[in-house]
Amino acid sequence: MTARFVAETEGTKARIAATRKTTPGLRALEKSAVVHGGGLPHRFGLFDAAMIKDNHARAAGSVAAAVAAVRGSLGHVHGLEVEVDDIAQLDEALAAGATVVLLDNMDLEQVRAAVARVAGRAIVEVSGGVTLERVRELAATGRRALGRRAHDAQPLDRHRLDLEP
Repeated sequence: MTARFVAETEGTKARIAATRKTTPGLRALEKSAVVHGGGLPHRFGLFDAAMIKDNHARAAGSVAAAVAAVRGSLGHVHGLEVEVDDIAQLDEALAAGATVVLLDNMDLEQVRAAVARVAGRAIVEVSGGVTLERVRELAATGRRALGRRAHDAQPLDRHRLDLEP
């Protein structure tokens, strides 16, 4: 499945990355499958990078407040990813120093506007609605990473596909 997504984005700046969400007990295998398919593993666990999700921002009162709370406990080489739902949150995340922004469930026009707004100041990821049918048009917006859950891939029957043993 990853190889199919990678093939669809060939010639663009986009990279296919699997999210941390995996099948219980199969994380290492699913992450390995993503890498073998030409994708990026993103985070292996919660320890790899700090990520502020929408529920964290709500609990803190704002994106900026959540970033400030987390930033104080990060090491000097630790990245900070912030999930945003709209342009206002994107502006807040960028102003607060997010190194990665995750555009969550945005339509194509919103993604285009967000990528233009970021203008290279952070890595841009897109999650939600990244399907094989949409991945090419999303990749054409110029962003660097597209996310899809590794456990969404279905096992293949090699005989049905007439593959060599």
